[in-house]
Amino acid sequence: MSKRKKITLIIIALVLVLAAVGGGAYIVVKNNQKTVYAIDIQDVDLALVQNGTYVGEYNAFPVSAKVEVTVTDHRITAIDLIKHNNGQGGDAEVIPQMVVDAQSLQVDTVSGATFSSKVILLAIQNALQNAVGE
Repeated sequence: MSKRKKITLIIIALVLVLAAVGGGAYIVVKNNQKTVYAIDIQDVDLALVQNGTYVGEYNAFPVSAKVEVTVTDHRITAIDLIKHNNGQGGDAEVIPQMVVDAQSLQVDTVSGATFSSKVILLAIQNALQNAVGE
């Protein structure tokens, strides 16, 4: 086999491998989006949450979020978005302030950043649920 044919076969093999990996990642992302979109965000009864700062995380490849939620006198006084791997969902980073303003997780998602919005809300929900469970 000529050197040129070997190089061509190697290039074809690499393209096929990259296509398979890319296709697999696409399927994972679509499945994660479908799962996250189907989750109902639940408010946590703030009357049950003691003063403190609570950490929550949520990961749904390729988006993940980590938050610190501060509660004082049964009110959410601050939410710090510690980590937000978001792809194109950076606009969702307003969600923590929306939750503080509303004192509720029942806020609208950000158009064009729905997946990131839901992941951030789920991280906040997890933090508050952890607080109640302590």
